Amino acid sequence: MTTIINTEVKPFNATAFHGGEFVQVSEADLKGKWSVVFFYPADFTFVCPTELGDLADNYAEFKKLGVEIYSVSTDTHFTHKAWHDSSETIGKIQYPMIGDPTGAITRNFGVMIEEAGLAERGTFVIDPEGKIQIVEINAGGIGRDASELLRKVKAAQYVAAHPGEVCPAKWKEGEATLAPSLDLVGKI
Repeated sequence: MTTIINTEVKPFNATAFHGGEFVQVSEADLKGKWSVVFFYPADFTFVCPTELGDLADNYAEFKKLGVEIYSVSTDTHFTHKAWHDSSETIGKIQYPMIGDPTGAITRNFGVMIEEAGLAERGTFVIDPEGKIQIVEINAGGIGRDASELLRKVKAAQYVAAHPGEVCPAKWKEGEATLAPSLDLVGKI
């Protein structure tokens, strides 16, 4: 398996449900700011609304960091609207919900379950240059945690803003970082 870390997001064009409207979204929309592309298997399911609702509950925190969230499934933008209109949990969503019925975006990110035509639970954090900095893929039955994603985004932003420093395990904003050097080898 080839890594996609530090690779540029491949070109795509899609329709999303956002702010009560259908809008066009492309890879160009990811540039110039930090983005999270959050793949999930399908609308009107079980684990998916808990994850999307958790992101909705934490959306203001992501926005404070200058991060836009894009949820993506292989459903259509019409299905996203119907789900948004019929579910109290999904009705809280203020971020774009991208429809990928052809699976092109899902394949671009390497998270298509071909035999099912559905996306894996894939999370991608993309920097302002459009390069992928974090990849996380969970099995279908394992939901993700928006607060842990926020921590990872803060770490990625810190490392990007502080060349020569790295964030250790469990790093939280304001805590000590490391400056890799020969002096640290074998002493951590």
